[in-house]
Amino acid sequence: SPKQPSVPAGFDRVVSTDRVTLKMIVKVQYRNQKKYIKIPEACFDIFITEGNILSVEDETGTEVDDYAFPDLLTTSGICFVIKDELNDSGGTDTISVTSKSSSEIDFYSGTLKRFRKEEEALQGPQAKDLIKQVLLTKPGGSDVLKEYEEKGTISPATRKVMRLTKEKYALGIVTLFPSLQDPHGKTGYEHFYDGQKGGGFLAWRLKSVQRATRLPVRSKDSRIEENGGPMLRREIGHCDDHPDEQRFQELISVMNHTNNREVIMKKMRDTLEYRQRLVHDPERSSTVLSVFPRLLDTKGLILQDFSLLFGSETPSKLLEKWPTSFKAKVIQQAEMLTSTPLLKRLLLSAKNQRADEPSLESPEWDSDMASILLLLHLLSPQPAGRKKTQKISVAQAIDHLVVFHKSCRSLDEHLQSHMDTSQPYLLASGTSKEAVGNFFILIDKKLIPCEATTSLAAIDELFKLHFGTSYDPALKSMYTFLQTTVYNIDVDTTSESPKVKELRTKFVCNV
Repeated sequence: SPKQPSVPAGFDRVVSTDRVTLKMIVKVQYRNQKKYIKIPEACFDIFITEGNILSVEDETGTEVDDYAFPDLLTTSGICFVIKDELNDSGGTDTISVTSKSSSEIDFYSGTLKRFRKEEEALQGPQAKDLIKQVLLTKPGGSDVLKEYEEKGTISPATRKVMRLTKEKYALGIVTLFPSLQDPHGKTGYEHFYDGQKGGGFLAWRLKSVQRATRLPVRSKDSRIEENGGPMLRREIGHCDDHPDEQRFQELISVMNHTNNREVIMKKMRDTLEYRQRLVHDPERSSTVLSVFPRLLDTKGLILQDFSLLFGSETPSKLLEKWPTSFKAKVIQQAEMLTSTPLLKRLLLSAKNQRADEPSLESPEWDSDMASILLLLHLLSPQPAGRKKTQKISVAQAIDHLVVFHKSCRSLDEHLQSHMDTSQPYLLASGTSKEAVGNFFILIDKKLIPCEATTSLAAIDELFKLHFGTSYDPALKSMYTFLQTTVYNIDVDTTSESPKVKELRTKFVCNV
């Protein structure tokens, strides 16, 4: 038999039929218990993700960082003491056992989760009193309490007083102000502080303060990847078999040489699997429109693909829920924003009102489109962090979503005057913004005709085209909100900004 490769100290060999996989055996201590666990590789990010850890030390109390972690793993007898915000003192009593089964491997994260739930139940009132005491002793703090009692929420200006520190404070905030709790979150306060990702309003503030005094360190991207959203490759449930490349090419050829709409729709259904292969292949994704040119002259194909991917209920959610459940709440929240001429015009249009001030060009789009653009105001483009990218305003972001085109002018004129972009956006053609007759989706300097005849249906169609391409960075928060909160797609596996979570909390709590 072939000689097996040697296994380094601290590793465990797991043999499969085609390869040898090495897993790290790690000794950890949490409170008064010690345990051997397994992690798939010597990666600090994977290690801290297992238990929602905020800091790691060795048994002498020396903090372990991500750069030293891989080297320390091979040190004989090393034990990592793990701590979170609710447990910052560690423990001394030990229980040593070996890791033999999957249930034992899950001990680590299971113990932490059980303990955290018990601690939060006990510390909720304590954290509530802490926040209340801080507010009462801080200038303007009593105004925060009064505003919440009267309105059931806290305005953006008042919320600045609430930016304290870390997870216990976040727990105290949602305990004191229950309507601020995110019902879809694991803890309910991730939008204030998310210990696993180091995100949230409190973390943002701390990072801003620390940036000025922090010593230079080697940069790294420690964000936890979440693969839900438009780029996730999905199973195609209606496909009973998987034709080969030649069979797909035959179907495409038949479709491209007929004008029969029913045949085109059927062949597009039959080739969805091949189309998904293309859109998820970085080297071939730009060829989709050339391989499937019927997308450019046959309406309804985008809607059909989306229905095949997500079933019969999901596609109709925006058109059903926006007018009844979201539109009025968007207008209500937008009225609390700092007023600008553009915001005033959009609010008037969304409420179907005329301007009293001659300086305001009224109306600005029709009511439904205006309400969508108000959502973009509420979820405005976020700062790019350390990336050296130009900051974009809400007005500029609107042009990434929809552009008005006078119907008396040639569409080719627009194609020639606008820069080439791989990010799709709406081209609304009509006599005025409130009287649009046709909608097109423009991508890669090609026009895809929309089946939609209303602005809300056009936004719905534009959103559905994204499944296979990434969201425009300027519109990511808005699209993510629509995806998780309106369409309810990949709710548990999509990375959301604190603003998205906060806005959903307000809508669900009806405040």
